[in-house]
Amino acid sequence: MIKNQWYAVLSSSEVNKNQLVGVRRLGMDLVFYRDNKGEVSCLMDMCSHRGAALSKGEVVNNCNIQCPFHGLEFNGEGECQFIPANGINNQGDLTRYNVSFFKLIEKHDIIYIWYGDKDKSSDDIPFHDEIDKSFVFSEFKDHWNTHYSRAIENQLDVVHLPFVHHNTIGAGGKTLINGPKVIVSEDKKTILTSANNEVDEGQAPKKSKDCKIKSTFLKFKFPNVWLNNIADKIKVLIFFAPIDDENTILYLRFYNKITGIRLINRFIGFLENLPI
Repeated sequence: MIKNQWYAVLSSSEVNKNQLVGVRRLGMDLVFYRDNKGEVSCLMDMCSHRGAALSKGEVVNNCNIQCPFHGLEFNGEGECQFIPANGINNQGDLTRYNVSFFKLIEKHDIIYIWYGDKDKSSDDIPFHDEIDKSFVFSEFKDHWNTHYSRAIENQLDVVHLPFVHHNTIGAGGKTLINGPKVIVSEDKKTILTSANNEVDEGQAPKKSKDCKIKSTFLKFKFPNVWLNNIADKIKVLIFFAPIDDENTILYLRFYNKITGIRLINRFIGFLENLPI
């Protein structure tokens, strides 16, 4: 994993109020929960006392996680708030029982956590400007047995289209690869490309400088958010949530604003958001 990055790791809909959600992300066991004010927190899913999984406990007082083993309570920043065995009037200094927590931002119906040094976190949240609040989306998840960088590489690869997707997006037998045209942003965090494939009739492939970025393009925001800009009113977004070095969950979202009625657009999304 690459340190000091905001990683998209969960969909907002997966974390409900006063419920604990235990997941493995970035090679770590984590617990997420949403308090009664709607704020989401993320801690290491291991009690500092005897190593019990905090995700097996419960949310108490609308804001704290209670360990299922000995009842220790922790707030959203991992600070130990209460040890029942000590008695309500004999708590003392509990800081040695604190557990690790992660800085978190919830935006675009996505939960991001900062992986790295907390004092180096930025305001640069990876998402795509092509999608605004006028869009609705439907979503499904797909588990891939591979490192997240390999999954991303696959989604940026235009060479496999006529072979793997020959009945859909790779139809037409366009096996000759022109370019491809690739534009990298100045800060090296955004990659823009599009397929310029052609039917092979013996011509030489065009060089990248002779290709163009089409209206249907692919864009990747470092470290793990990908966009397929199909049309002005239709987009496909994937964020690649790393489980560990050998497993990734792809969150696939079909965004659209095809009609002026959001409910109809949601139904269209439900029909269209299928794996290719």
